[in-house]
Amino acid sequence: MKNLSNKVILVTGASKGIGAEVAKKLAEAKASVIVNYAGSKADADSVVEIIKKNGGDAIAIQADVSKSGEVKSLFDQAIAHYGKIDVLVNNAGIMITKLIKDTTDDDFTRQFDINVRGVFNTLREAATRLADNGTIINMSTSVNRLMLPTYGTYVATKSAVEQLTRVFAKEVGSRGINVNSVSPGPTNTALFTTGKPQEVIDRLASLSPFNRIGEPNDIAEVIVFLASDDAKWVNAQNIGVNGGMA
Repeated sequence: MKNLSNKVILVTGASKGIGAEVAKKLAEAKASVIVNYAGSKADADSVVEIIKKNGGDAIAIQADVSKSGEVKSLFDQAIAHYGKIDVLVNNAGIMITKLIKDTTDDDFTRQFDINVRGVFNTLREAATRLADNGTIINMSTSVNRLMLPTYGTYVATKSAVEQLTRVFAKEVGSRGINVNSVSPGPTNTALFTTGKPQEVIDRLASLSPFNRIGEPNDIAEVIVFLASDDAKWVNAQNIGVNGGMA
């Protein structure tokens, strides 16, 4: 495993699913981790407790990433506690799957507020407050490479994230900061599986030559690599982590 000693890493939306697994894996690699959550305090505290029980270092900080003031406070509290932030992992996001004709104004706004504005807010703070030679990893989706009905608005948000990633990499490169996005395929989390019949999950699993959907650990291992200094020459890229589904 990579050694991330002396790195302080902020993971947004880290109380559940992929974010929780990413936080744990980063801590296993000796990073100090800020577990951000919006509303699931008990889940975030549980992630911190697991990390500490395994000898790691972590704190939980509440912030709704769609609100710029709360994101500023998130950075304030993290830096006050650890003195710096070296790596930002933008994992917070929601997914509402509906046909475009059935998507309400509220559905559209909620997804763009969290998935796009949330990333924008953290990038804006990171532009001046992430440590020099830091790293930013934004979460996109491999569904961008498909044309799946009901995912229209969701993939629109993630396409925006990929473009923000590319442009921001050019804007902060002079400070030695590299910026990439990661595109998981279908992954065994509540975000993906909730409301889906088993036959739908099986059909999506069959798109991969491994005939399964991903597990959170599959994604977390790639995040750990990208957070390490070994990945500093990887910049402005989108990396598919989907078992070859697309």
